[in-house]
Amino acid sequence: MRFAIGETDFLLDGEPHRVLSGAIHYFRVHPDLWQDRIRKAKLMGLNTVETYVAWNAHAPRPGVFDLTGGLDLGRFLDLVAAEGMHAIVRPGPYICAEWTNGGLPYWLFADGTVGVRRNEPGFLAAVREYLEHLAPVLVPRQIDQGGPIVLVQVENEYGAYGSDASYLRELEAMHRAVGLTVPFTSVDQPMDSMLEDGSLPSLHKTGSFGSRSTARLERLRQAQPTGPLMCSEFWDGWFDSWGEHHHTTPASASASDLDDLLAAGGSVNIYMFHGGTNFGFTNGANDKGVYRPIATSYDYDAPLDEAGRPTAKFHAFRAVIERYAPVPPLPESMREGGSGRLETYDDRSGREARVTPATDLAVRLDRVASLRSLLPTLTDWSTHDEPPTFDALGAASGFVLYRTEVDLPTGGVLTVGTEVRDRAVVSVDGVVVGVLEREHHDRAIALPPVVGTLELLVEDQGRVDYGPRIGEPKGLIGGVAVDGVPLARWSASPLALDPIAPAALSALADVVPTGGDVLAGPVVAAGSFDLATADDRYLSLDGFRKGVAWVNGFCLGRYWSRGPQKTLAVPGPVLRAGRNEVVVLELHAAASRTVCLLAEPDLGHTEA
Repeated sequence: MRFAIGETDFLLDGEPHRVLSGAIHYFRVHPDLWQDRIRKAKLMGLNTVETYVAWNAHAPRPGVFDLTGGLDLGRFLDLVAAEGMHAIVRPGPYICAEWTNGGLPYWLFADGTVGVRRNEPGFLAAVREYLEHLAPVLVPRQIDQGGPIVLVQVENEYGAYGSDASYLRELEAMHRAVGLTVPFTSVDQPMDSMLEDGSLPSLHKTGSFGSRSTARLERLRQAQPTGPLMCSEFWDGWFDSWGEHHHTTPASASASDLDDLLAAGGSVNIYMFHGGTNFGFTNGANDKGVYRPIATSYDYDAPLDEAGRPTAKFHAFRAVIERYAPVPPLPESMREGGSGRLETYDDRSGREARVTPATDLAVRLDRVASLRSLLPTLTDWSTHDEPPTFDALGAASGFVLYRTEVDLPTGGVLTVGTEVRDRAVVSVDGVVVGVLEREHHDRAIALPPVVGTLELLVEDQGRVDYGPRIGEPKGLIGGVAVDGVPLARWSASPLALDPIAPAALSALADVVPTGGDVLAGPVVAAGSFDLATADDRYLSLDGFRKGVAWVNGFCLGRYWSRGPQKTLAVPGPVLRAGRNEVVVLELHAAASRTVCLLAEPDLGHTEA
């Protein structure tokens, strides 16, 4: 088959074809759930699935490129093809996506010599190697080779960042050089000169917007007089940041804008169809004068929620799509009021098994150990004259513990030279004295009298994913001083938390259960629970303040009492029938030692 760009339409084997696509990021969804999410996209009436490719997820360290397990992009695309659907792939190299560092590997910029998103030899050489790793996955899966891929996007909203046409030409040439032959696209907001600055005449321009569809398409047509109109990011919701409300958009308003888009003859990629979750430490952040880390949930108020269930928006969008294209019949469980589950659907008989609804379950964390006591299982210390960055230590994300000996019989004022990136819990001889937060532009804290050990537990809360601060290092930037005198002779170590070190789990297993109703942090607490069946659950940490949680060794991500989200998604495939283990790292204090596994998620308060 052949897919091409015609004068007014996309052409599939020479016939006009409308792309009805929805975004599913394979790296935000447990791989055992990929098929379920893809099938539900088809049931909404979509004929295409779009995904970014997160370069830094595949290349966590120099010389490594991982395409296994949850990063098996080839398997994800094969599942798309198995549903009879097409695929759009957006390999970047920059993707934004509210993903840490916008998808760019941190190590690429560690020595400060490599350019960011520009025509610079070091950056382009790394991109070339990245595309060469992707080529064996993407090239044979193009539609003209019998696969599902119909479009590949070059860069991502580049017009909002720069206007370097030579950089875009180099990227386009590299994509072609590895064997990609399908049409190439660009995407930008139809505002100001972004469409022109972010593309080339050889790239088909598409728009990104979530409202005023008719006016946005008119601006797109001004920038590109011929070819099919396409919104390749139709924003049907929005992401959440810690400390804000859970973003929602009315289903009726989004459906009306989608109707306007399709009535104008446009093609669409719904961003997101299913958002998923920023498991582990993968969330990004924004910094437009104030640093704002992205929440763990990436529900996005999408047609398919974080739990994989159809929402009112799913049914509203399906009703709109039905006016322009055939849609398949919905199984009973997918109709309004149904369970939304397809995991037990039997394709051979056409019948659905009845599923017993999950019930809420309280779990007591009865094994407690201070973080300090577990450090031998989590650390690999090195010594330095001044605090090294995360990047210098080879730490992509998570936590680094900095330690030095001080002699301050009358106390003093500790200052960080330039910036804390992003949050530091400050302790003296194991006693917490305060917190330095990047969001508050904190750089100084008073220390009590101490002759002993000073520690700063620094958390990377998400690398900036948009704008000029992409690629910046993490840690204690600019050195540390007390009363203006620099502190030297530091020990530093990343903490082995994602995945959590097996030795730490073994040490927790040996802890004798204790009583008590509260936790004083930094502390690690564990508890066991039994399940009859392994269904999707949602971990509630009511009464806890801030930290990280794991179930059966799988890092669910960060929690924070400031919200908005109140639960962490626990994918069914992570659980097992029988005995399960939950582990929590609480950085501060908890008013309870009981967590709850809920049957329903709670993403927090909305603006209304």
